[in-house]
Amino acid sequence: MYKKAFFIFFILVSATCFSQDNSSGRITIEKIWDDNIFRPETIERAKSMKDGIRYSLIEDGTEINIYEYETDEFLETVFATEDLLQDDDGEPVSIDDYHFSDDETMLLIATETESIYRRSRESVYYIWDIEKESLSLLAEGDKQRLATFSPCGTMVAFVRNNNIYVKDLESGEESIITDDGVYNEIINGTTDWVYEEEFAFTQGFFWSPDSEKISFYKFNESHVKEFVMMKYGTLYPEEYRYKYPKAGEENAIVTIHIYDFSTGETIQVDTGDEKDQYIPRIKWTRNPEKLSVQRMNRHQNHLEILLADANTGKTNILYEENNSYYISITDDLTFLDDDEHFVITSEKDGFNHIYLYDMDGNKSRQITQGDWDVTGFHGIDEANDIVYYTSCEESPFTNHLYAIDLNGNNKQRLTEKEGFNTPSFSDGHKFFINNHSTINTPPTYTIHKSSGENIRVRQDNDELDSLTSEYGYVPVEFFTFTTSENVDLNGWKIKPEDFDPEKEYPVFMYVYGGPGSQTVIDRWNAYNGAWFQMLTQMGYIVVSVDNRGTGGRGEEFKKMTYLQLGKYETIDQIEAARYLASLDYVDKDNIGIFGWSYGGYLSTLCLAKGNDIFSMAIAIAPVTNWRFYDTIYTERYMRTPQENPDGYDDNSPINHVDSIKGNYLLVHGTADDNVHYQNTIEMADALIEADVDFELMIYPDHNHGIRGGNARIHLYRLMTEFVLETS
Repeated sequence: MYKKAFFIFFILVSATCFSQDNSSGRITIEKIWDDNIFRPETIERAKSMKDGIRYSLIEDGTEINIYEYETDEFLETVFATEDLLQDDDGEPVSIDDYHFSDDETMLLIATETESIYRRSRESVYYIWDIEKESLSLLAEGDKQRLATFSPCGTMVAFVRNNNIYVKDLESGEESIITDDGVYNEIINGTTDWVYEEEFAFTQGFFWSPDSEKISFYKFNESHVKEFVMMKYGTLYPEEYRYKYPKAGEENAIVTIHIYDFSTGETIQVDTGDEKDQYIPRIKWTRNPEKLSVQRMNRHQNHLEILLADANTGKTNILYEENNSYYISITDDLTFLDDDEHFVITSEKDGFNHIYLYDMDGNKSRQITQGDWDVTGFHGIDEANDIVYYTSCEESPFTNHLYAIDLNGNNKQRLTEKEGFNTPSFSDGHKFFINNHSTINTPPTYTIHKSSGENIRVRQDNDELDSLTSEYGYVPVEFFTFTTSENVDLNGWKIKPEDFDPEKEYPVFMYVYGGPGSQTVIDRWNAYNGAWFQMLTQMGYIVVSVDNRGTGGRGEEFKKMTYLQLGKYETIDQIEAARYLASLDYVDKDNIGIFGWSYGGYLSTLCLAKGNDIFSMAIAIAPVTNWRFYDTIYTERYMRTPQENPDGYDDNSPINHVDSIKGNYLLVHGTADDNVHYQNTIEMADALIEADVDFELMIYPDHNHGIRGGNARIHLYRLMTEFVLETS
């Protein structure tokens, strides 16, 4: 066994074989993470224009250009920073995002954007009047967030310092809608950390369709406990404090409000007497007098959609759903133009499907049905009553785009090639741009008519496809095996190019395995895929298996880990390792496993509970104790620690350190706002007390993704050396 000390920081020497091999036919860490030669070309931020015939996109980071879908003809440049917006050195400012007004006569342009957390940003915004050809700053002072045109196009609302502001574009006057926003106390118009991370949104205010009102979230997080991170790089490190509710602790109190421009008054929407609940979405109906509010209990297994009167705040229940496990929140709620129906997705029949209801909450029909999941809802062509969706009905590995009538008839498959499809439709659903790839072929972007007819290729990756051949990429193979519990599990594997079935090869497994996720999918994997190919060139077989709890196979398969996260996932990964060990060409004494975040949690558990089969594990930013993680995510699957203490403790790696026998590399960033560095510190302490050797690498001031500067290339060089030295 490879052992050095209890607590070691890797100091890597640059003269290693894997980092210095620069021959054209060998993959290196530098070529993956420094030169980025395996990064595919993409279409950046393509957005449909209102007519559904044209689309716009950012090109070269400095221009907003418009093209025609059908011909792909370049029509015009509507904004270019080279001419209009330059920095102090005379260089064009980068366009980070943009939005057209509804009448497409003006643009909101975001620049100098800084990240806050995973989805939150703040920017300097400019307004470009296309007709007048005039550019103006949205607001002076601190940067703004979430700037949004009113539907009428005469106002822009935005968030600054936890308050909502509105700028009148005709008078230039700025007014404040809320004035009680205080950092770490009151948030208006956006979300707290846990809503942003786990309900996946930050826009917390919404214009009514007639521009007369704004609905908005208010978070009172004054009573929520703070988490403290140290920021290094100065003589005296600074504390960064933010509100982070850990499992079983108090959440922010969330209320919904509506501001009326005609009266200047704000009303509160009636969301019931219960304060310990979630409001994961609000959305205006097509009627500007009606706001929908989704209300969910803390266990997240009872969902109600309330319909609120925009003038009084009074509500009634439009829709209600219960689930034995939990209900996943999506953006799939669509109110139809007739103001009499809405469409929603649900797993109520055991698979995720699309349903049509009337505005009295009575089910009209189930639009899609079958023993397969709808994986993406892509909207409704209401003029022709056609619903567009993607699903994995042919295989959990793949998906396709389908069209079906609103009455559930005349289903048609619109995509031809096997693999993975990500379509983006034009307004009115006349056209779509499709991103297609397979696990062995990089993405191709094609333009299609809504019938599925392929008009042309918008962006290919033929050069990258050729490059992967030049660098010796070998095909990734899918496989399925049956466990001792008679469960069929899907996986993929990559074998060395010179594979000899008479030899024995070490195995390197990659795992994520979290609820609803999938790694075994027929889709291109740019960066990790290149690294895995590099490892095969070093003589490893690389494998990934989707355990129970993952997606694409219905509710029963996905939700069976309820109340005991880690139990069945670990059993399945250990079973996968045993299956691989039974193959004649696998070195059963050299099977390692690597994962990040939830995958790091599972790789650690596997090394402990599967100590007779796994010889090595790498865990990056792992949860090591579920009591350390946030309320919404953890309680969705586990309920609270007070209700389910054994579920929390039985499969938290920190309680199994004395079972670890193999080589273990633990990695974390000190500024990880998501899975706190605390997880690794406490894990290290437990390992030391149990007298277990391990390796540790800390990335100062890096968050959950460990990106920026030289960190990513350093990390993958570190992991590669660890793999080589422990096999």
